[in-house]
Amino acid sequence: MQPPSYQDYVSVDFPGAGGGSYNNNKHWRRQSCWRGHLSGSSVPIFSSLLPLLTRQPTFKSFNATSISLLLKWKQLSQLQRSLILFILALLFICGIASFPTFNEHLRGLSEDRATNPGPVGPELPPFQPVHHPPPVQLKKIPNKRGPPALQNRSQRKGNTSETVSEDTPADKDRPKVISWHGAVIDTELDTEDTKAGRNEEDSLSNQEVKLAKGSGARLEAVRDAFRHAWKGYKDYAWGHDELRPISKSYSEWFGLGLTLIDALDTMWILGLKDEFEEAKAWVATELTFNKNVDVNLFESTIRILGGLLSTYHLTGDALFLDKAKDIGSRLMPAFNTPSKIPYSDVNIGKGTAHPPRWTSDSTVAEVTSIQLEFRELSRLTQDPQYQNAVGEVMKQVNKLSGKLDGLVPMFINTNSGQFTHLGVFTLGARADSYYEYLLKQWLQGGKKEPQFLEDYLQAIEGVKKNLLQKSSPTGLTFVGELSNGQFSPKMDHLVCFLPGTLALGAHNGLPPEHMDLAKELMETCYQMYAQMETGLSPEIVYFNTHQGSTRDIDVKLADRHNLLRPETVESLFYLHRLTKEQKYRDWGWEILQSFNKHTKVPSGGYTSINNVRDPEYPSPRDKMESFFLGETLKYFYLLFSDDSSLISLDEYVFNTEAHPLPVWPPSGSA
Repeated sequence: MQPPSYQDYVSVDFPGAGGGSYNNNKHWRRQSCWRGHLSGSSVPIFSSLLPLLTRQPTFKSFNATSISLLLKWKQLSQLQRSLILFILALLFICGIASFPTFNEHLRGLSEDRATNPGPVGPELPPFQPVHHPPPVQLKKIPNKRGPPALQNRSQRKGNTSETVSEDTPADKDRPKVISWHGAVIDTELDTEDTKAGRNEEDSLSNQEVKLAKGSGARLEAVRDAFRHAWKGYKDYAWGHDELRPISKSYSEWFGLGLTLIDALDTMWILGLKDEFEEAKAWVATELTFNKNVDVNLFESTIRILGGLLSTYHLTGDALFLDKAKDIGSRLMPAFNTPSKIPYSDVNIGKGTAHPPRWTSDSTVAEVTSIQLEFRELSRLTQDPQYQNAVGEVMKQVNKLSGKLDGLVPMFINTNSGQFTHLGVFTLGARADSYYEYLLKQWLQGGKKEPQFLEDYLQAIEGVKKNLLQKSSPTGLTFVGELSNGQFSPKMDHLVCFLPGTLALGAHNGLPPEHMDLAKELMETCYQMYAQMETGLSPEIVYFNTHQGSTRDIDVKLADRHNLLRPETVESLFYLHRLTKEQKYRDWGWEILQSFNKHTKVPSGGYTSINNVRDPEYPSPRDKMESFFLGETLKYFYLLFSDDSSLISLDEYVFNTEAHPLPVWPPSGSA
């Protein structure tokens, strides 16, 4: 009787002694740990183990006699066994790790095929919710702007209409296809091909053109975006710092409801009274600062203190002023340093403060971008300690050495009070809002503190002299960086606050060339969006300056993320409010549609993304920063509003978190 066939195994017939028999000594293992000796020749051991993993015979016969080979586990060396177990474990872990993504991909394909049985094109339709009755199908309105060589992204790529408006209740019950793009794609909306085939939709009526360029539908689209973001926060992160919309959970930074506080004045400005009232109830009953928790002085000042002060001024409700007084007093221990330059971190429960664990430095932006808030707190409370503390910081920075034509380094030591890391100058991270607050403190105080204006004007001249260049081939004006005399064409998205700040200064009597520069930089910041495949700007770009370059902007792989930042929309608001040029609204409209298309999460909320160069899968980061509600959507709304008295730029200054604080009346300046 023939023995049964085992296709899962290979038997090995080892020759007798001296013929390559198994030997477990160290010398043999060093020479043969990857191989087994078979009939005088070496055969890779994985050739005989592979059937165990694949359940396929490696070979049916070995030599002419078709000897059945049986590999027994205990005949392997300890190293071989360990290696096999390690590989099996690695394969198992890889399988576990890849299963959710693979499964989700299959599910997405199934849903797409179930809803769209026809051929799938290379690009999904853009996000296109429906207007309140009557629904109007809108097309992109071309607009002239910028150098002729810089084409509109939508025109260049042949995208369909990216118009966004509010969903009606009936629309919410209609079937949707959820694609990762973040967009909820309505299966009943026409595709571009279908629309192209309908003569009655080939052109828009005058009324439709007016609506496409008007503000009403766009304002409602911003409200709709806020409601969608707020829904995600309310459903999955209520009372916590930030929403994680993909995982339907939350993350904590300080444990103080950052998103809710940051969004209070946005809800008031957008007229979302119901949402505001439920948030106010949480502030009244749940918000407490008596917690044993370290908070960042800068972030808690601009988001929490600034948000509470702003909401108090807009509503007149003393609840918010009382909360502002509480957090403001708890932040004061940060200023108890040898130099009076504040520490970066404060324990608001214990009343202690300290620098980061890795350094005794604070960043210049952090210690010079808390002045608007503490100055206003002193004015409201008639307690000068707050203004005195932040005023001392500005006095010291004003007289320090180590500047370059008004430009400041990025770090300052809390012990010595001196700049550190000398020779590095940027308008990006760690220095940006220093320049912004120079101008805004001058405006806040009724233009009666000339040292702020002098420092601001000197700094702008320093930017023009040292950091300003033009790209190739189309000549975009950009602000680079300087490191020990070496210029770098690197520009953070954060720098896009500058066009708005320059325009605000020009509006208040500063040289008209500031407005000219603001317009040039505004074009550049827009192109940082328009030249990306998703229509969204990366965190950092590099500009080509060499003759013969084929494109102006390059993006490194590590810099391709978008965090839903507000700076470009902020500057678009200032430029439109102060010049009334329609193109700034149209650029903002494109950006809002790109946010809806690539970052909107169907279950609620918006997510930052990892790759603005990949419209098919921009790779979600699963985080909605509080400033998306506190800044980005607020500036979108103000950009599209026709009411120039809504947060008048002659009556308010915005802090660096977009919280408006009043310009002091003559009797209030100190």
